[in-house]
Amino acid sequence: MIETSLPAFQRTRRLRRTAGIRNYVRENELHPRDFVYPLFVTDGANRKTAISSMPGQFQQSVDQLPGEIEELLGLGVRAVLLFGVPDAKDDTGSGAWDPAGAVQLATRLIKQRYPEMLVITDVCACEYTSHGHCGILVDGYVDNDQTIPLLARTALSHAEAGADIVAPSDMMDGRVAAIRQGLDWAGFLETPIMSYAAKYASSYYGPFREAAGSTPAFGDRRSHQMDPANGQEAMREIALDLEEGADLLIVKPALVYLDILRRAYEAFDVPITAYNVSGEFAMVKAAAEKGWIDEKRVTLETLLSMKRAGASRIITYHAKEAAAWLREDGSV
Repeated sequence: MIETSLPAFQRTRRLRRTAGIRNYVRENELHPRDFVYPLFVTDGANRKTAISSMPGQFQQSVDQLPGEIEELLGLGVRAVLLFGVPDAKDDTGSGAWDPAGAVQLATRLIKQRYPEMLVITDVCACEYTSHGHCGILVDGYVDNDQTIPLLARTALSHAEAGADIVAPSDMMDGRVAAIRQGLDWAGFLETPIMSYAAKYASSYYGPFREAAGSTPAFGDRRSHQMDPANGQEAMREIALDLEEGADLLIVKPALVYLDILRRAYEAFDVPITAYNVSGEFAMVKAAAEKGWIDEKRVTLETLLSMKRAGASRIITYHAKEAAAWLREDGSV
């Protein structure tokens, strides 16, 4: 018999040998409560229009929401993010703070009928302006200081409708402070602000612009959304928003900015939400439709990467499917 002597080494595979052992030592897990589901709410009634670039997603009127909310609650998803898609638009985006606007009506309906569902409202002007930009234009440029009061007014209208959390996504300087001041003066001291603190001028937003009807009539948003080349700048933006009164943070997009998410997680002791954006969603759907990937496994792996990087919650269009898959697998 030939005797061999192997050098000493660690048998780390012992902890990967069976499903039971793997489950026991798993460091991060997904749960339906981790997910926030975006909803695109329109004016009118009996409306449910499919979004061609985002399979399974719809623009829908407020009367269609009960079915959506009941399905989400049944799956264990406990938070939604509302975007308004109005019929009428103008240069100032005045529909954004209309108390009879789709987001305001949707918020009231959800909180009255399904108080256990957390309602987060997106605060921006791009869906409401005739030019598709995020605020007031002066000589073709979004004027920061003229836009801020309109954002504060919009956030207040959402709080008055019953929003649990308001989420400014515009990337104007100083808007968190103005929103916090406006909410506090109106008596909404307990309404948290979840700031899109690190929001990049990304190419991954294309399908969303169809969904929200927010494609700019000209130009782009690089004058206010962040340069994808910059990482340290994101840390500065986050620090400033926290100083101004933000309670929670969003990093957007998520998948190709996991380094930013991780840096923010390590630097700031506040809950951070990753936004798994429309382009990330659409790519998975398109590849799955071609049969090139296993949609379930790729989706859950993608979402898990965001959790592992430091996200406490994930805004994702996959929320329903992911929650159902987790239940099927016995993970929840």
